[in-house]
Amino acid sequence: MAENLPDENRSTNSPQRPAASAPNQTAAYSQSQSKSHAWIWIVLVLLLCAVAFYFYRQHAAAEAAAKAKASQQVRAVPITTASARSGPIGVYINALGTVTPVYTVTITSRVDGQIMSVNYKEGQMVQKGDLLIQIDPRPYEAALKQAEGTLAHDQALLNEAKIDLNRYQEAFNRNAIAKQQLDDQNQTVLQYEGSVKNDQGTVDNAKVNLVYTNITAPISGRVGLRLVDPGNIVQSASTTALVVITQLQPITVIFSIAEDYLPQVQKQLRTGTKMAVDALDRDQTTKLASGSLLTLDNQIDTTTGTLKLKAIFPNQDFALFPNQFVNARLLVDTQENATLIPVAAIQRNSKGAFVYVVSSDNTVTLQNITVGTTDGNVASVTGINSGDAVATTGFDKLQTGAKVAVHNQPSNDSTPANANGSPATNTTTASTGNRKSGQPQTAPGSKPIGSSAPSGANSQ
Repeated sequence: MAENLPDENRSTNSPQRPAASAPNQTAAYSQSQSKSHAWIWIVLVLLLCAVAFYFYRQHAAAEAAAKAKASQQVRAVPITTASARSGPIGVYINALGTVTPVYTVTITSRVDGQIMSVNYKEGQMVQKGDLLIQIDPRPYEAALKQAEGTLAHDQALLNEAKIDLNRYQEAFNRNAIAKQQLDDQNQTVLQYEGSVKNDQGTVDNAKVNLVYTNITAPISGRVGLRLVDPGNIVQSASTTALVVITQLQPITVIFSIAEDYLPQVQKQLRTGTKMAVDALDRDQTTKLASGSLLTLDNQIDTTTGTLKLKAIFPNQDFALFPNQFVNARLLVDTQENATLIPVAAIQRNSKGAFVYVVSSDNTVTLQNITVGTTDGNVASVTGINSGDAVATTGFDKLQTGAKVAVHNQPSNDSTPANANGSPATNTTTASTGNRKSGQPQTAPGSKPIGSSAPSGANSQ
């Protein structure tokens, strides 16, 4: 066997493994440096994220501030406005009234008989002289003929007596008969003349009865519901109405005012002024008709302290109906150069009435005012100037200094209008009456009706 020879290149004193330790140390060092570089990059990324987040937050805050600012600008309170103006406004007395026809006719029969025809329709407008009802005329035609026959008989006797009287007069002139015979014949003529007159009266009465069989309208007006039918028997002694006619043109309104207003009314009447009267509906929002004061009653009612007045209306459109309830407005005075604004602009708080005046920079200012007389949706006030713009809506969000955005509807006329749509020229100061209504009434000397405005925002 061959013998293992020792390796000359391998040293017996140094081990073999330490020769590979240098590469291992290099690899470990490289790995340590790689880990250090990774942490640096992580820190850098985190710093970049923090910077990006910081700038993002700043940008978001700036956008939020811009949006908040824009939102504040957009959130200007939307309102509508009206301009105060100078003009005349009337002083009225308000009262409760009842429409009363000038004439009301209840027609009954003046003869006995059977109704042959009814010649009207229920609710029809009839003219004076129109035939309404016809009663059987035949009995009265026969009675007329009898009366005329009796009259003709007695007229013949009268003519014969007159001829005999002439003969007796000629005979007496010749002394052929006695004076007594002539006188007797003269009295006979007088007797026949009396009979003829009586017969003539009977004929005339028969003619009148015959006319009564045709019942005609004594006035022009409106007939009511039909009360009788053809074939019914009517009697002259009966009080049952056959038809009722009510005149509608013209028509009157009777209303009462407090005795405290009597001097104002009498003053106008003494000067010959024709006092205008308006008739309004129950809610005092619609004018039904315009007329004038006709007369006053001759005494004051001591139980109510009121005086009755009567106004007359042409009633061309039949807006007023008999026994209809209306609100009467009597014009007693006119105020000139008053400052007028819509009632909708007037608000009230514990200190009194106020309005919001809109400035040129679209901000509002609370301005205290004093309300005078009011008519419909227009009131006279003091405390603001003519031409000032006042807010009419949006009061729940308004306060002094608030920013507003005006949204008025386009209009050709900015003049405040009254309840009827026409420019305001009148107002109401007082109301009185003794008939119940949905509208509150004021006692004499109390605060004028309509002078208070709707409740609104509190003062700031």
